[in-house]
Amino acid sequence: MKKFLMVSLCVLAVNTACADSGKNSDKMEKANSMETTQNGQVVHLTKAEFLEKVYNFEKNPDAWKYEGDKPAIVDFYADWCGPCKMVAPVLEELAKEYAGQIVVYKINTDKERELSAAFGIRSIPSLLFIPMEGTPQMAQGAMPKAELKRAINEVLLGRKSE
Repeated sequence: MKKFLMVSLCVLAVNTACADSGKNSDKMEKANSMETTQNGQVVHLTKAEFLEKVYNFEKNPDAWKYEGDKPAIVDFYADWCGPCKMVAPVLEELAKEYAGQIVVYKINTDKERELSAAFGIRSIPSLLFIPMEGTPQMAQGAMPKAELKRAINEVLLGRKSE
């Protein structure tokens, strides 16, 4: 087992329908969303964008099928979370450092409750590491930059840490 906590992802079909609370602001979600073509940027996703760019668990509930063209990290966070605020600038630095090699996505667990439930997010920050081949892995808690780099190099890029 690696020094940092990694748990294999078990994708479960979620048969619950979430009613729209009416509180989500489409303008805010669009303003927070960035295209993945902006290399070196953290990309905030809505559920619809997640289904399109990462994994459509509604269409493929029993088999993981990554939709992206680069390995990715998905940061499940909340604006009020202290450890999430500590990890955010580190992920921004890593997105720039690994520009063109990986994509860093962010999911606001307060706004995207259905995504949080689908992935069994019980504590934040939770980071989902998605390699191009193989099974995604989840890490919980704030990880230091060195541990994140090790995970990126080993899990996502398949090479020894620098």
